[in-house]
Amino acid sequence: MRQEHQQICVDDTTLYIEGSGPETILMVHGWPDTYRLWDAQVEALKGRYRCVRLTLPGFEEPNARKVYTLDELTGLLSRVVEQISPDRPVILLLHDWGCMFGYQFARRFPQRVSKIIGVDVGDRFEQTPKALAFTIAYQWWLALAWWIGGGLGNLMTRVLMRLMHVPKKTREVTAGMNYPYFQMWFGGKEAYSRQAKSFSPSCPVLFVYGERKPVMFHTPRWVQKVERLPGGKVVGLPTGHWVMVQQPDRLNREILDWLATV
Repeated sequence: MRQEHQQICVDDTTLYIEGSGPETILMVHGWPDTYRLWDAQVEALKGRYRCVRLTLPGFEEPNARKVYTLDELTGLLSRVVEQISPDRPVILLLHDWGCMFGYQFARRFPQRVSKIIGVDVGDRFEQTPKALAFTIAYQWWLALAWWIGGGLGNLMTRVLMRLMHVPKKTREVTAGMNYPYFQMWFGGKEAYSRQAKSFSPSCPVLFVYGERKPVMFHTPRWVQKVERLPGGKVVGLPTGHWVMVQQPDRLNREILDWLATV
């Protein structure tokens, strides 16, 4: 089978394409990552699927100061999908903020998505007092770091990522990557918290989450939504938030086995 290795651009965003097959998987990362987050998944999947990755706008620019609205990011995903798979829907493989943006894209354009693999983030966070306090504390800290910017903003961001045991080199992380947190809470009329709507999937969903975290980034209601879907499946693994880094082989097996059955 011929293997594709190419790069194309959509709206100044580089798409990295590897592998070939009848179905296309679009992989979208979150904070504080880039397209390289999915290296192990591409290696496992590219023999059967066409794998397409991108880095979210602003996540590879050292001095980035721009925020992107939900309309802008879902619009970018729409144009990416139109470019890479104009004639048939794609499979979404999502993590962290990638889940937020990918779910909202699927809500707006359900005909363009055939299956969803969500990793560690559902449509809402856990709602206990402890979870809410934890969420506000770290997200407001990162939002403040984005607002301050520069060397101090970078330092604030890197201190938090060490405390959260982010599996990434600190020098690769900048305050510019934090704009989703600023936009979430302080984006005014275009804040993600106002613009994002509740998501009820209309296609098969595999949801894989890490069991070893201070709080859960999904609710029991999300689990019920997924499990009630035809082909829906929920899997908990003994990892933290970065499942694809901490147990890549297990995640890859779960993905391949599930895709073979739906």
